[in-house]
Amino acid sequence: MFRGLPLLSVVVSVSVAAAWCRADDSWLSLAGGDGPGTGRRVVLVSGDEEYRSEEALTQLAKILATHHGFDCTVLYAIDPETGTIAPGEQTNIPGLEALRIADLMVIATRFRNLPDEQMKEIDDYLRSGRPVVGLRTATHAFNIPKGRTYHHYSNGYGGGKTEWADGFGRVVLGEKWISHHGHHGKESTRGIVVAEARNHPILRGIADGDIWGPSDVYGVRLPLPGDSQPLVLGQVLVGMQPDDKPVEGKKNDPPMPVAWTKTYAVDGGPSGRVFTTTMGAATDLVAEGTRRLLVNACYWAVGLEAAIPAKTCVDVVGTFEPTPFGFNRAKKGVKPADLR
Repeated sequence: MFRGLPLLSVVVSVSVAAAWCRADDSWLSLAGGDGPGTGRRVVLVSGDEEYRSEEALTQLAKILATHHGFDCTVLYAIDPETGTIAPGEQTNIPGLEALRIADLMVIATRFRNLPDEQMKEIDDYLRSGRPVVGLRTATHAFNIPKGRTYHHYSNGYGGGKTEWADGFGRVVLGEKWISHHGHHGKESTRGIVVAEARNHPILRGIADGDIWGPSDVYGVRLPLPGDSQPLVLGQVLVGMQPDDKPVEGKKNDPPMPVAWTKTYAVDGGPSGRVFTTTMGAATDLVAEGTRRLLVNACYWAVGLEAAIPAKTCVDVVGTFEPTPFGFNRAKKGVKPADLR
């Protein structure tokens, strides 16, 4: 077992080609190599102030492109004046038009208030019924003010569109923001496979304890809605190391799901596959099992579950030294081109 947050250094050459959407310095495009994902396009949408989604999704995209053949485009919250990645910039994620030809959207945003033209790209994608993988704060991905076109996407929405009750998080992903179930910053999370789901393809090559992260378990309402199928339960640990003991008492009785699948449909349109995990901080990706869960989920989401190997390669690409989660900790002055 690993302790703390060690530097993972696996140097792998990455082929970076021109974007498959229009070229721009405001996002990162990675051409896929050989693999089952060849020809599939993944758009990864980051933008949160706390959990370093800009780092997590960049590494996930490199793994998907290098080891599995997916063409990946990573989008970021961008300061329009400097062109740098600015997780606190809630009103600008350029490049969302890449979703028009995407096969999968991976999203890890938090309380974004995007302009209508950017929200329309997300709305059009969802109306097509294409698959979604949501990480951590995507349960509360949007905070659009009342009176705006996409207000119903907001966390906890309670307006006139009853089919959108509780917003994007609940309707699409299966839950909105509820609570920190584990003690934030004090109690980490160990993943325990749901016995009834052990043969699910997303869990291929994953055993109890392989999934771990220093981020805490989120509270969810049980049972999860519709056809949601819990895959992984979050065991709350007494501390911030993967081999710490479980907390005694109600926090683990019953345990909260931290990963599940479901389907969604927007306003009666075609249905699509969803995988949601309330894990996904950049530091959570230190654990090989957490990375494997996310990569397997991307395979499953696009219908490639038969191609998931017995133990998916999730070796880190380049140097991955994730920044600890917390507000105002993002690296400053970084442009997407710097991450290639």
